[in-house]
Amino acid sequence: MSAQGITLPYQASRLNLSVSFRFLLSLYAIVPVCVLLQLLDRWVFNHALLDMLPSSPSHFLLFQILFGTPHIIASNLLLFSHADYVSCFKNKLIGMSLFIVVFFGVGSLFIPYRALYIITACWTVYHVLKQQHGIAKAVCRLPNWAFYLQLWLSVSAGIFIYLGIFLKNSLTPQQAELVLQISSMLTIVLIASTFVCQKFVPSRFGWYFLWANTLLVVASWYVYSQQYYFLAILMPRLVHDITAYSFYVSHDVNRHSQHADNGLFKLTSRCHLPAALVLPLLSLVLTYLLQAYGDDLVNLVLQTLFATQIYKAVTLGVIGYLALMHYYTESFVWAAGSPLRRYIRFSGF
Repeated sequence: MSAQGITLPYQASRLNLSVSFRFLLSLYAIVPVCVLLQLLDRWVFNHALLDMLPSSPSHFLLFQILFGTPHIIASNLLLFSHADYVSCFKNKLIGMSLFIVVFFGVGSLFIPYRALYIITACWTVYHVLKQQHGIAKAVCRLPNWAFYLQLWLSVSAGIFIYLGIFLKNSLTPQQAELVLQISSMLTIVLIASTFVCQKFVPSRFGWYFLWANTLLVVASWYVYSQQYYFLAILMPRLVHDITAYSFYVSHDVNRHSQHADNGLFKLTSRCHLPAALVLPLLSLVLTYLLQAYGDDLVNLVLQTLFATQIYKAVTLGVIGYLALMHYYTESFVWAAGSPLRRYIRFSGF
């Protein structure tokens, strides 16, 4: 999910499960753990961990199954399995689907692949960090200028870190060094900005959240600069994905635990599967099936019927479409006034 900024007064006593701010803050514990792992590996284990890790998270199928794609599929399942949500957002969903087909589908015939990749990378980083800053806004209570200063510095640094990791094999040494230098400069400015902005935070808990988001970027930059690319992506991915699932699970428990009111949860309730486990389990299973067998199955059908094949029809086409829809829809489905927010309450602040 990508919070626009959570308003705390919106609560409903009838809702059984809440999204805990203390739990969300605890997820940032992955940051010092990863930095400690890097330091131990460098100074004690002679880079044994670095040699074991893939050079990019995208090279590790288990990483793709556990992070990124599952919460994207869960988000789309949650939205599209509820007729009332689809009806509410119908025009936006149709409009965005057409845009994706035209810009990323037809546009790929004319726009260079690297340009499309950079656009998608920027959107990905913005989505991930906007979620964390949007949630923190509720407890940090920064003035708008300070909030957007922190957000855009984080996103800017994050973009160059992301590009430095995923485009490293196509960058010249001079380009790679330039990307690292720009990300370093932006990270330093972010740290300085956080020192300035912290005086506007009214509570110690908000101060923790403010620095947690900053240190998430700083730590990602540090391990990236040390070439621990896997750890650099793991930290924001884990924090982002589990945060998103906390919203999805809370929504499902509060809407369906007492009375399942859509086809998916009526089916799973007959199997005595708790509402809290439906989306996490289903999204993990679907991710595994799509990543491991999707492309081969589609190409088998296409080869049999039409004697042709499509390159990564599922892992790039279908999952790419779902990812872009996720980035778009999560920017408004959890906003105040959305029908999904009726099933969300907050605690631990």
